[in-house]
Amino acid sequence: MNIITYEEKYKDDMISMVIDARTALGLSATVRDDLYDVQKNYLGKGDSFWLAVDSNDCVIGCLGFSRIDNTNEAFLHRFYVKASKKRQGIGTELLHTAEQEMKKRGITVSKVHLGAPKEKWFESYAFYPKHGYIEYEPRYMRKEL
Repeated sequence: MNIITYEEKYKDDMISMVIDARTALGLSATVRDDLYDVQKNYLGKGDSFWLAVDSNDCVIGCLGFSRIDNTNEAFLHRFYVKASKKRQGIGTELLHTAEQEMKKRGITVSKVHLGAPKEKWFESYAFYPKHGYIEYEPRYMRKEL
């Protein structure tokens, strides 16, 4: 498995993986508009977006971040791992990649907005605290980098 900066050639595979990941969690197959143009919505704004790609060149995970204007903080976005590939360290690797890049850019606080209700988003509410994130208000977690 490799973590790579987003490349347009993976767009359809990434969209398909996100739909599958959401469906496996019992969520709607809705894909947020920003994922249809990662270049414009992340990379073109100076933010970052990564893909986890397996040995068959298939997308098995993704994660992006966007800096919060006029702060040293950033929000994580669109963090998905293919359902059949969970609990293999892919999410941890994506998260560490994002956190390292944030540090390089002078970002000192990583934030995430979680879904509700907690029962539906139980994986996120369990994953982030394992990696040092704390809930600072309902549905929001943060970590000092």
